[in-house]
Amino acid sequence: MENQTYGYIRVSSRDQREDRQRIAMREAGVSEENIYMDKLSGKDFDRPGYRRVLKKLKPDDTLIIKSIDRLGRNYDEILEQWRVITKEKHAAIVVLDMPLLDTRQGRDLTGTLIADIVLQLLSYVAQTEREFIRQRQAEGIAAAKANGVRFGRTALEPPERFNDVYADWSDGVISAREAARELNISHQTFLKWAKNFGRESIL
Repeated sequence: MENQTYGYIRVSSRDQREDRQRIAMREAGVSEENIYMDKLSGKDFDRPGYRRVLKKLKPDDTLIIKSIDRLGRNYDEILEQWRVITKEKHAAIVVLDMPLLDTRQGRDLTGTLIADIVLQLLSYVAQTEREFIRQRQAEGIAAAKANGVRFGRTALEPPERFNDVYADWSDGVISAREAARELNISHQTFLKWAKNFGRESIL
């Protein structure tokens, strides 16, 4: 059977139009019946259009996509799908927006090798950028803490009535739950305040 060229289109929501990707597929020589599309988010690969085109791919067929992110939401997923298509399916991939990412048969081994290297480089750069962002966030948080900035919810301060309610509780007049209801707080919050208050009284 003659080798086939397929196109895969994904738009990230049902409101987006796929016209630009579809026009690019036609210009690349993909016939309309060989274009597969998903109007879904890229959160996983449980996508009917993608699954259908993956099943269709045979050795030496070609899958054309507009941009590399059509294969996945991050480079770990992209690398895995690239491996499945090129190593398991023995098919070629063409990324229209990045001509170096082209593993079509008919190019020499150097061309395929360059495509693999470029993809690995893109993955490395993306991973490095993610780690750099996390490092900057951690350094920013550390610097903010050093300057007295507190993170998380602001601790609830005991109201002025707390002393009287605490005295009644410590004298056994009311229970901790009754004290909490008096102050309109949770039982656990009252116990925490009482513990801290008792420690401060000792000091």
